[in-house]
Amino acid sequence: MKEIRVEAHGGPEQLKVHDRPSTTPGTNEVLVRLTAAGINFMDTGVRRGIFWTDKTPPFVPGIEGAGRITALGEGVHDFRVGDRVAWFYIPGSYTEELVAPADKLVPIPDNIDDETAAAMMMQGLTASHFVTETYQIKTGDVALVHSAAGGLGLILTQLIKLLGGNVIGRVSTEEKADLVRNAGADHVIVESGGTFAKEVLRLTNDEGVHVVYDGAGADTFYDSLSSLRYHGVLAYYGQTIKRLPPIDLLDLPKSVLVSYPSVMHHVRTREALLSRSAQLFDWVRKGQLKIHIGHRYPLADAALAHAELGARKTTGKLLLIP
Repeated sequence: MKEIRVEAHGGPEQLKVHDRPSTTPGTNEVLVRLTAAGINFMDTGVRRGIFWTDKTPPFVPGIEGAGRITALGEGVHDFRVGDRVAWFYIPGSYTEELVAPADKLVPIPDNIDDETAAAMMMQGLTASHFVTETYQIKTGDVALVHSAAGGLGLILTQLIKLLGGNVIGRVSTEEKADLVRNAGADHVIVESGGTFAKEVLRLTNDEGVHVVYDGAGADTFYDSLSSLRYHGVLAYYGQTIKRLPPIDLLDLPKSVLVSYPSVMHHVRTREALLSRSAQLFDWVRKGQLKIHIGHRYPLADAALAHAELGARKTTGKLLLIP
């Protein structure tokens, strides 16, 4: 079996293909043959040593994917050999074959293909968290979505619209703007320098937005704050790009709230994982949520995928195909 390993913390060139023998699942585990692995921006932070600081290279990155069960360990009763499954967080997913804890898997419905399932788990659950528990989107609310043409941004835009909200999407190029408009955004700001608050305020008659979803990093943090209305919410998740220096709470304007949302807190139980995943699958089946796969790379091209993602050359969800 082939897998991708991080040889040393550093650039995309540190991702290398290796062969390894097949493994056997243990108690409460299954063996999955992958059909697709999701690429997330977090993976670039893992490669650089920002995350998984307890792991010493070499190790296998990746957290998300989909595939078919080929073997069961003892104690597994909810799945059978041949079942199609997906997951949003099992470390070591850049591989052809994965030993997975059974309780971290969700069944893929018959009318959802494997690539769609692999492309929607992490970012779909994250978007679900953002529009419900982080800030409950209500009819008429206005949200600012950073990196709106990415996999998460496109899903988030659609869910905000589905719940009756309005979207101001921020992107870096006009080409990306068209993609975000097609996803339903009401306005799109094309800007890459981190100075967007004045345009947000203009679009909202100087009131500001109800919520900002900021995954663009520390350089946008203060303009995001300035884009909020009184008691607005900043959902900040941009630490994978650039760490935010300590902030003084006395500097926060307009009695705003700042959240650092983690998708893990959205699916703290297996019941929550199953129900929230099922809701996403249902929206996809009904055509209310469309998953945009921007590019598919062979597993061996993981380094290229990371390089293009880091250079902001991609849109939508990126997949590795074993």
